[in-house]
Amino acid sequence: MQLTWLDAHSPFPDTRLALDADSEAPGLLAAGGDLGVDRLVQAYSQGIFPWYSEGQPILWWTPDPRMVLPVAEFKLHRSLRKTLTKFLRAQGCELRVNTAFERVIQACATTPRDGQGGTWILPEMVQAYIALHQHGVAHSVETWVNGELVGGLYGLNLGQMFFGESMFAHRTDASKIALAGLVALCRQRDIPLIDCQQNTGHLGSMGARPIARSEFEAHLSTLVGVRQPKAWAYDPYCWTTLGL
Repeated sequence: MQLTWLDAHSPFPDTRLALDADSEAPGLLAAGGDLGVDRLVQAYSQGIFPWYSEGQPILWWTPDPRMVLPVAEFKLHRSLRKTLTKFLRAQGCELRVNTAFERVIQACATTPRDGQGGTWILPEMVQAYIALHQHGVAHSVETWVNGELVGGLYGLNLGQMFFGESMFAHRTDASKIALAGLVALCRQRDIPLIDCQQNTGHLGSMGARPIARSEFEAHLSTLVGVRQPKAWAYDPYCWTTLGL
C-alpha cells in the first residue's frame, strides 16, 4: 500500500485503508498535513490522531483494535480507593481542572518513562494542543499537593467523548488520582467512553479494553456531535459517582 500524503486541504482517507496488523506500522493511515485546530478536531472526530517522533513528518493513526475505557467499567481497586479517600480528606490535597494546562502537557513531554528514550510530545505538538485548550477543546485534570503540581493528564473533549492523550506522575499514584478524577467527571457529565488509543497493561487493570475500530467509529458517530453545555470545571460532588 502507498501511504496517503496530505496537503493543507486534503481530507483524511477512509480509515479502512490504514495499515493492518501484519504490517510494520499497524494503524498508520496517512502522513503530512498540519496540526491546526480544525485539522485536529476533524481527525479526532473520525478516530484519527497524530503520533510521530522528531525528524519524521506528521503521522496519522487509527489502530484496530482500539483501547477504550468505558467509564461505567472503571475498576476502583481497594488500594486506589484507600488512596483517594486519604487524598480527599487531607488538607492541601486538591484535584483541579484546567488551571495549569501548559504545565501538565510540558510535564507529560519531559517526565522520563520506563522503556522510552524520548518523547512524541514535540514542541509543535505542545503548541497545537495549547491552541486546542484555548479553543475549549483540550482539558487537563491535575493532582495538587500543598500547592505543588504532582501529577495529571490531558486530552480532548468532543461532544460526549473524551480522548485521553498522556499523563504524568511526580509522586506515587498522582496520575491514578487524576485518572479517577477524570472518570468521575465523565460520569457526572454523561460521557460514557474515554479513548485510550493504545493497549497498555496499566490501563487494562483499571477497566480499559480493546474494541474493533468499526465499533469505536460507531460510538463516535453517535457521541461526538452531542452538545456539551457544561463548562469543564472541578466539582467535588463528582466523587460521589465513584462512591466516595
